[in-house]
Amino acid sequence: MHPLLGQVVAKEGGNSVTDVAPLRTGLLSDQVYDRLRQAIIDGSLGPNTRLVESDLARRYGISQAPVRDAIRRLAHEGLVSHVQRRGSYVAEISAEDAARAREIRVVLEGIAARELATAWTPEAEQALTEEVERMRAAARSGSQSKLRQADLAFHRRLCALGGDTLVQRLWGVLEPSLNLLQVVGDPFYKGDLDELPEWHARLVIVLASGDAERAEAAVRDHAAGKSHGLIT
Repeated sequence: MHPLLGQVVAKEGGNSVTDVAPLRTGLLSDQVYDRLRQAIIDGSLGPNTRLVESDLARRYGISQAPVRDAIRRLAHEGLVSHVQRRGSYVAEISAEDAARAREIRVVLEGIAARELATAWTPEAEQALTEEVERMRAAARSGSQSKLRQADLAFHRRLCALGGDTLVQRLWGVLEPSLNLLQVVGDPFYKGDLDELPEWHARLVIVLASGDAERAEAAVRDHAAGKSHGLIT
């Protein structure tokens, strides 16, 4: 259960919010969006959990407008779906959608890896090494949720460092689906958590070699879950 959200919102035949941390001053819709999004990502709000605007507004002590805006943003990202005459629900991801998200990810990260290896810099190495260290810390904590997010952060940084603004924008569109896939489909790495950061450390070594073809192949295989049993 997410600490900022308190109890889960309202699930069909399930739980409802009873305690919610007060909102800070500032743009209310952003705060509601951040809390709901994090709760969906970390699994506190599971698939088919209903998001009731009036309940959320009452428990946050705000009007429904900021809640409605937040839910619309989540729907735009694909994390929430709206069912006519029934309301808004945390989205599910179908097997077809999951396969498509993985397929797109392989291509996108392969392009980023090729560009990054070609223009490799000490700053890039430091940035990705820092992401690996965050993954190691998450693995030591034993939290799959933290490790999931650290894993995606590594790949987000990889796409950003590639220097292609289109790749960065497309990753931003794809990442919510990958988040949802990890939480709802739960295809996350099932082995020793400490091994996962080390696969990423090896990717950094390959990228640093400057061999664009080798880097692209390694990252594509990693994104596809080949060679090392990963499905992330």
